[in-house]
Amino acid sequence: MDRRCFALLPMLAALLVAPALVAEPKLRIGVEGAYPPFSEIGADGQLKGFEIDLAREWCARLKRECELVKTDFDGLIPALQARKIDAIIASLSITETRRKAIAFSKTYYSTPQTFIARQGSPDDISPATLRGKKIGVQSATINEAYVNALYGQSQIVRYASQDQVYLDLKSGRIDYSLVDKVAAETFMKSATGQGIQSVGPALRDSKYFGEGVGVGLRKADAKTLGAQFNGVIEAGQADGSFKRLAAKYFPYDISPP
Repeated sequence: MDRRCFALLPMLAALLVAPALVAEPKLRIGVEGAYPPFSEIGADGQLKGFEIDLAREWCARLKRECELVKTDFDGLIPALQARKIDAIIASLSITETRRKAIAFSKTYYSTPQTFIARQGSPDDISPATLRGKKIGVQSATINEAYVNALYGQSQIVRYASQDQVYLDLKSGRIDYSLVDKVAAETFMKSATGQGIQSVGPALRDSKYFGEGVGVGLRKADAKTLGAQFNGVIEAGQADGSFKRLAAKYFPYDISPP
């Protein structure tokens, strides 16, 4: 055989295996990083929390390299639509309004909402009782939609993050906040949350609060990436790993009904 043919063999071999060496692009996951215990920035400056652990577990199951992209909550859907991120794992409730803009995976957790106020506040949270009161809510959330619809005679104060709401509630600059019950309980157990209590019943109105929390996706990715997320969600629920992970953060089951 001609020496030139021998010289070409390594090149041909490289071309044959090249497609196998091409890795899938990094999966960019939008997270908030300011909503404990679901996601927050730890003392070491690193992301931590239930959904952070969950995102990493799902990426491992998907065999994908993932990058967690910290984004303000109200910027998550715009970032997804602008292709700056590929999915949202940030306590994003599945609502009909959001379904008009994006797609969702199946529900992976479900928790009620609750009003919180300073200790000594009345337990009556009717719109008439809260008339004229200042209610703090995080912008672009289901809780903002709820108070907008039902508490029009109250003063609704909107914030970029729930942490800012907590600070103003504690200081007395607002009177109430509506927040996820699990997040509220985490806050009330903290040093900052002393003197704050839940008021009124737990709220689960699906008209405003949706059908639980899912992974947010572009509509074009619903049948591909969406199906992959559905697969790992189902697998984690079937083998008990979801409940084991959740038990590290919550004293009760938050699995969807």
